[in-house]
Amino acid sequence: MTISERIIDLINQRGMTQKEFSQMTGIAQSSISDWKRKKTNPVSEKIMVICEALQISPMELLSGTGDSDESVGSSTLIIDKSSELGQLIIDMQTLDLHHRDLLFGYMKALKESQDLYNQRFSLPKAEN
Repeated sequence: MTISERIIDLINQRGMTQKEFSQMTGIAQSSISDWKRKKTNPVSEKIMVICEALQISPMELLSGTGDSDESVGSSTLIIDKSSELGQLIIDMQTLDLHHRDLLFGYMKALKESQDLYNQRFSLPKAEN
């Protein structure tokens, strides 16, 4: 199942119309129709707003976790809320969608910058 098929299924499961989903997300109805007809997927910048409207996590949307047809399985990551990483996640969750998107953009750019630096100076990639 593609991401767009999953989105359309979730819209239907939630009893929403495409118009309501469009209004909630700011995504044009024509784009939603294209997902349905042409089997195209939404742009990555819209994933968070889609997830918020459908009340699912990005992992659930992208992986299909919970789909009875194509369950990919899931893993659980346990993070101590008092740790630096735990506090970062808590802080991130309090951001509005716009600022969360900005944060993800900064993180992606920083990662790309680090990878470029490592390539240039032949350093091994950092482990996650």
